[in-house]
Amino acid sequence: MAKRKPAAAWTRLMQQSWSALTRSNLRVGRRAVAKAIKPVLASRKPPPGAGDWLAGAVMGTAGMRRYWLYRPPGLRLKPGERLPLLVMLHGCGQSASAFAASTRMNRVAAREGFLVIYPEQDRLANAQGCWNWFDTRSGRAYNEAALILQAIDQVCLLYPADRERVALAGLSAGASMAALLASRYPERFKAVVMHSGIPPGTAHSGLSALGAMRGRRATEPLPAPAASAWPPLLVIHGSRDAVVAPSNGRAAVQAWAEAADARVTQPRSVRRGKRYPSTVTDVKRGATTVASLVEVDGLGHAWSGGLASQPFGDGQGPDASRMVWAFVARQFRR
Repeated sequence: MAKRKPAAAWTRLMQQSWSALTRSNLRVGRRAVAKAIKPVLASRKPPPGAGDWLAGAVMGTAGMRRYWLYRPPGLRLKPGERLPLLVMLHGCGQSASAFAASTRMNRVAAREGFLVIYPEQDRLANAQGCWNWFDTRSGRAYNEAALILQAIDQVCLLYPADRERVALAGLSAGASMAALLASRYPERFKAVVMHSGIPPGTAHSGLSALGAMRGRRATEPLPAPAASAWPPLLVIHGSRDAVVAPSNGRAAVQAWAEAADARVTQPRSVRRGKRYPSTVTDVKRGATTVASLVEVDGLGHAWSGGLASQPFGDGQGPDASRMVWAFVARQFRR
């Protein structure tokens, strides 16, 4: 297998591509970008497991972003049949492939029969690989959200993905970007899951994002369209998260509750075997669950139940990937 291109080589490829784009029209520029990134895409190691790991890219005002699509093996679709699509947004210091390996979401997708798209942040846009969810004053956060939405639309056009059954999930900065997408395009998503993230309206710059991570920023009320337009929210957060304060998880659920004029129910304790115990709190409007908060006691800044050999994975559980799909599947059936 070819070695991954070093950062300097990738930078040169991007510079050459953008130069071609400015010298010619949009169609020619797109061809130049596709040609330039082809060897880089080919060198990216797929996560372990059966199924297809398909590369794609989109372009917009925020530049170009790659994405990867997982397609389960052995699909036998009827004519016109389309599959649910889960959008997985990685955290800082991760790639799409590393996030897929850490969460093992592809294994869940192979068992349950759904597609998974992994958009990937470019290191030229953020040196740490973080989604710029906080940079709303400059508009960069919204431009990145638009690129992710464009990637979703492209997958729905090229593959048998169901536009009516799309859900979001993310870790850390990816969770914050997932929440921003859900609040900006609520009609496009059936559910959103935030694992160790910060709710929208809590930061507007890099400096304020640092304060928000420490739990020192208040969350602004979410824009309030009809309450029924908001996709249901699941928040998973560890009690020992030293990177993103656990208070952010509670603030996200509170923001959803206020936007939907919903009530917070009595918390309940859950523990299975040797997994970390957790406290689950539901927010309901009538009989409908608007949001759920799962506070995992003892979990740090890591995907709960993730692959322990991967950064930002804690194998002790409970299994967040299973929780994500169980929550999302319920919304798809509604």
